[in-house]
Amino acid sequence: MIRYADTNDHGNLRQTVLVKVETVDGVVGWGEGIAMWPEACWATKTLIDTGFGPLLTAAGEISVAEAWEKMRAHAWWYGEGGIACFAYSALDMALWDIEGKLQGKPLYELLGGKAHESLPAYSSSHVNRATRALCVEEIVGYRAEGYRGAKLGFGKRGLSNIGQDPDNDVAFVRELREALGPDFEIIVDVGNGVKWDRDTGIATTRRMAEYDIGWIEEPFYPTRVDDYRALKAALPNMPIGTGEREFTVTGYQRLIETGTVDVLGVDPSRAEGVTGFTKIDALCGAAGITINAHAWSTAILSAASLHLSLCSPNARLFEFKPIPVVVQTDLVDEPIRQRGGRAYAPTRPGLGIEVDEAVVKALSPIHI
Repeated sequence: MIRYADTNDHGNLRQTVLVKVETVDGVVGWGEGIAMWPEACWATKTLIDTGFGPLLTAAGEISVAEAWEKMRAHAWWYGEGGIACFAYSALDMALWDIEGKLQGKPLYELLGGKAHESLPAYSSSHVNRATRALCVEEIVGYRAEGYRGAKLGFGKRGLSNIGQDPDNDVAFVRELREALGPDFEIIVDVGNGVKWDRDTGIATTRRMAEYDIGWIEEPFYPTRVDDYRALKAALPNMPIGTGEREFTVTGYQRLIETGTVDVLGVDPSRAEGVTGFTKIDALCGAAGITINAHAWSTAILSAASLHLSLCSPNARLFEFKPIPVVVQTDLVDEPIRQRGGRAYAPTRPGLGIEVDEAVVKALSPIHI
């Protein structure tokens, strides 16, 4: 478990779980389970240390696919979502990193090759400045850095009240569109900090749609399927995004079957790993919907998500934390950064990154 202050989250402390897997021949792979809350991170670490880790050690030489199935089967009682998924997602990611190093191939080659040489780079930020004008200024600044679009987290910690007053929210989107012009995509991530009822969600989304937003993400709690159906019926041309809080391939299948989602957010550090992401991506392809990899944590997750996104014909952009933070800049030898408004995958074997274990140690709570 590591802990760090995130400048993208108003300086608040965030936690995540990193796992290092080493073969008998000394080949090392890294993975991440983005449990975030301290107690969830400790529980994830316990499952890895006392459950899944010994399980894989005892299994001996098996394929990544076999390891994935073995971990899922092991968690048959307490799994199918939740803490178990964080744990074996991290291990699955590390095993793919090892497999790439053993074969001398980057992850994107192991997954069948790239569908895109690069993807448009989008800033993914929390709207938390003190005034609307400062919030607009921040996003305009990201465009100047080269980003091609922005996903905006509403209702987040900080000085802003964006997400608490629909009139203010719509005014912010209007002012942002006026400042950015027509050629910069705006995505509104409503998220858990905003509590819209059905009527408010539909009415506010309708008003925001006048300013050409790319999609509206999680305007309601994910389980409020009837509200999503009502929004889709009221605004059939407005793409709806959701999925970041789902855990399993079968869970995503059920979500797709509701007919309410156009953009599926998938995090390989919680949604059954790299293997799970590829299976969910196949479901997206069959359903004709977009997949959007969550990568809002460390450079380990960013590397995995970027490889997966570039391999998917269903992906159309890649999100970055726009403000430098230690788990992106210092944790690995070659940070994952946008170049000229585009996202390119590392080309070295596996995830294509080397983790600085001194940084891991420095960020770990002292009693680990």
